Amino acid sequence: MNQWIRGLFPIMLLGGFLALFFAYGPLGVFIAAFPPVEELTIERVVLPEPDHIVLHVINGGPQPVTVAQITVDDAFWQYWTDPEEKTIPRLGRMRIDIPYPWVEGDTHEVVILTSTGLTFSHEIAVATTSPQVGWTYFWTFSLLGIYAGVIPVFLGLLWYPFLRELSTKWISFFLSLTMGLLAFLAVDMLEEAFESAEAVPGAYQGVALIGMGVLGAVLILLYLSHLKVGPSDRASAEGRHWTAVMIATGIGLHNLGEGLAIGSSYALGEIALGTFLVVGFTLHNITEGLGIVTPIAKDRPSIGRLAVLGLIAGAPTVLGTWMGGFSYSPLWATLFLAIGVGAILQVIYQLMSLLSRRGETGFASAYHLTGFLLGLGIMYGTGLLVVS
Repeated sequence: MNQWIRGLFPIMLLGGFLALFFAYGPLGVFIAAFPPVEELTIERVVLPEPDHIVLHVINGGPQPVTVAQITVDDAFWQYWTDPEEKTIPRLGRMRIDIPYPWVEGDTHEVVILTSTGLTFSHEIAVATTSPQVGWTYFWTFSLLGIYAGVIPVFLGLLWYPFLRELSTKWISFFLSLTMGLLAFLAVDMLEEAFESAEAVPGAYQGVALIGMGVLGAVLILLYLSHLKVGPSDRASAEGRHWTAVMIATGIGLHNLGEGLAIGSSYALGEIALGTFLVVGFTLHNITEGLGIVTPIAKDRPSIGRLAVLGLIAGAPTVLGTWMGGFSYSPLWATLFLAIGVGAILQVIYQLMSLLSRRGETGFASAYHLTGFLLGLGIMYGTGLLVVS
């Protein structure tokens, strides 16, 4: 007990010091001299029906914010808030309902005016009724995810019979190609995470969230990998299958991000963009099945095992379309994308370890270097088909 008291004693002193600082420190002088810092983030705009706009707002600033007025297309408009108290505490959320006759297909701008005179705006690029949770949109978004993620991955798994007939050196070539595919996905996903982080309220520290997600995913998956397969068993059939599972997991987290992009584009009424995303991701993702089956090319996995690997990699696309279509959140999108980057980096490490255990010379070999660069080139080429 005495040891715990000694450990907590510095923290208790720190708490007392901070209490004195806030009670008698110089903050009052600065608060009186400078206006408060306010930050509101319009996290999501929903058009549930004609003549109705709903804003979901979060206060990411250091101080409470009071909503004073709402303007739509430069005109002051009546509104209701939930909760009714119009002051949003730090990290608090508010729903704002505006009875406004928006026009299908038009652009509208909503502005929140606070009690201090600051404004926070959001542009509705294409006004259209937002998807509501129901069977019609549920199956529609599911089909979009299946077309964009599940089917292409399963088609890619059909390269397994081709890979089985290859020699060891060509299997090494395709393992390096897989690392190239994954390296491109990691960079692409990291860029998407930083773009998403820009919309995260400042208090949630979007960039720090990315760092936590990446490092956390790498360390947790490394731990699970060592827990599942010992170092001496990495080159065994079980070890190779576990590597394939890790590849499928990393690709699945990446496809979750693709599903978010598809679902949110349709939810925002950008139908043409959503259609191009589906077509582009379909062509983009067929190469992912190749990366999954390459480590187990010389084994004889059952059809059931291959099906599970395909679902691990492809099914998250469906989940992503649901999240993007019904309840898109920049905060969660950033976190999931960061976790996906970490998962892919861990998989690349596993593949490099697998090649090392097989006595391969790495990128000093023309097979490995050519395979890796070709993997990058394939993903870049198919990525040109994705309109962003």
